[in-house]
Amino acid sequence: MFGHAHELVAEFDELTRQLADPATHADTALSRRVGRRYAELTPIIKGLAEHEALVADLEAARELAAEDPAFGAEADALAERLGDQEEKLAELLAPRDPHDSADALLEIKSGEGGEESALFAGDLVRMYSRYAEHRGWKVEVLESAETDLGGFKSLTMAVKAGSHSSPDAMPYGVLKFEGGVHRVQRVPVTETQGRIHTSAAGVLVMPDIEDDTEIEIDPDDLRIDVYRSSGKGGQGVNTTDSAVRITHLPTGVVVTCQNERSQLQNKASAMRILRARLAALGEEQAAQEAAATRRSQVRTVDRSERIRTYNFPENRIADHRIGYKAYNLDAVLAGDMSGVIEALQAADLAERLASGGA
Repeated sequence: MFGHAHELVAEFDELTRQLADPATHADTALSRRVGRRYAELTPIIKGLAEHEALVADLEAARELAAEDPAFGAEADALAERLGDQEEKLAELLAPRDPHDSADALLEIKSGEGGEESALFAGDLVRMYSRYAEHRGWKVEVLESAETDLGGFKSLTMAVKAGSHSSPDAMPYGVLKFEGGVHRVQRVPVTETQGRIHTSAAGVLVMPDIEDDTEIEIDPDDLRIDVYRSSGKGGQGVNTTDSAVRITHLPTGVVVTCQNERSQLQNKASAMRILRARLAALGEEQAAQEAAATRRSQVRTVDRSERIRTYNFPENRIADHRIGYKAYNLDAVLAGDMSGVIEALQAADLAERLASGGA
């Protein structure tokens, strides 16, 4: 019934062997990858074992029921449990994004609307930061460009899960549907006539690629420039060439970092962002290639696609991909994003189940 179950069991056994090998733990990156995959497969392997046990119990109960009708009720109860178990297994085995169990990088940029857009970008930064706090995740700002009124022209943050987070509750898997254009409708603080304006900010969500084994970057493909930091950050920031700009020549992707006082720290942050952007770029290209056969209802890494509207006068949030609408915008901006995120996850699961099993 579950096509590649034997392959998963074999992979799990190999992962178990690797985790028992001291050489695995001597390699931090390998140990992390093996441990992450082991955690991903554990609920599936447990589910398969429970399914096998229920099938055996049901067969035995039906054999006994043929001789003694008193076992009929037990067989019916086992059949119902087996149906529920098969539904759960189908969800566990549905095709999934291999980066779902990764941490995330969020890049938020102001768009149409000038200063009002930058202020809205700041609202989104606080919304995601508060949501992360509610989930017990840690937020680290890697790069930012703030405006005079406290908004952001751009900000890149890393969202990292706690050590006890389950594989299905990791930042990238939860937040990946946030990528796209977020539109706001409200009276800006700079508006003197009380008129409602519409502006927008763009969000890009990327998996946080922790090492170079997943994304190989040839040092010869990089141009690294250093320069003097500008803007906010204290007196020491502007006295040395600590800011770093990295250009990935094959793709033209450019990353700049100047938040840290150290050139080495800025370079490390820039490389972290570069790996994530290249991963997102590869995923976007793969999605475009697959679009001829199936385009996802929910998923997008295209920042030009409008996905959501935040209407302040009506206290309304609307996600246009799935028709979601709620009148709790104030709570959402305070970090209570569970309603819209759970609706997006449910729509994505339904689509993955419909697109073919494991």
